[in-house]
Amino acid sequence: MTVHTEVSTGAARSPARPDPNSSSEIERRAQAALKRRRITVITLRLAILVVGLAGWEIGARTGVIDPFFFASPLGIWDQIIVWFTEGTSMGPLWLQIWVTLEETFVGFFIGAVGGVLCGIILGRNKLLADVFSIYIKIANSVPRVVLGSVFIIALGLGMASKVALAVVMVFFVVFANAFQGVREADRAMIANAQILGASPLQITTAVVIPSAMSWILASLHVSFGFALVGAVVGEFLGAKQGIGLLISTAQGAFNANGVFAAMIILAVVALVVEFLITLVENQLVKWRPQPFNEQAT
Repeated sequence: MTVHTEVSTGAARSPARPDPNSSSEIERRAQAALKRRRITVITLRLAILVVGLAGWEIGARTGVIDPFFFASPLGIWDQIIVWFTEGTSMGPLWLQIWVTLEETFVGFFIGAVGGVLCGIILGRNKLLADVFSIYIKIANSVPRVVLGSVFIIALGLGMASKVALAVVMVFFVVFANAFQGVREADRAMIANAQILGASPLQITTAVVIPSAMSWILASLHVSFGFALVGAVVGEFLGAKQGIGLLISTAQGAFNANGVFAAMIILAVVALVVEFLITLVENQLVKWRPQPFNEQAT
């Protein structure tokens, strides 16, 4: 009897194990699994980058890849260091980056605002949509490179021609998403607002625009890249400063390291701005459905 009592007392003193079916334990396991997945993704990304760069460098050193035409990672790195320390033939590297970013942001802002406004207006007015649809299709079908040449002839080699091309690149992407988002607005909510006596302006601002916001924000991620492409293509066709002119100059000198170095700088700039846009989006849209891959985890 005494032994049984001691065993029972020892069992009572042992720490209680967490219930594996409790909500807190399930959430803890889900968070741990999500953290492991993020670490795995980052590790695989770095591994692919290291293997790719190492293979590229080995190929250039062994002659499998001709570094005169395809450059080499170390040569590209040396070119970036030279540009940062000694500057480019057009001036300091930071100035070239700033000129391109200024053209990109101005074109992105004008094109995004114009695309959103036109998308909402035509999405809410079927008559205007039917009238202007043919002109929008014609304008969107014109190759952007041709428009870049036209803008340079009409507006010169300054900032205006690059901004105009960036605006055209952004406008149609944002317009299409805003227009479709307005058309996809919940008809039941619109009908309820009309029954409650809401005016067309109130319906647009309180129901339609919030419903289309996810479409609009999704287009901004893509359209900024188009704005950057528009600015660079405009500089490539003719400019006084900018990353596009830097690429054109390196191409004219058969400097493959310079071409790839400018491309890498553009990629880094695009990634940084994409990260900032994501932060702004997270502040504007507090609630959103959980991504499917996180639900599956």
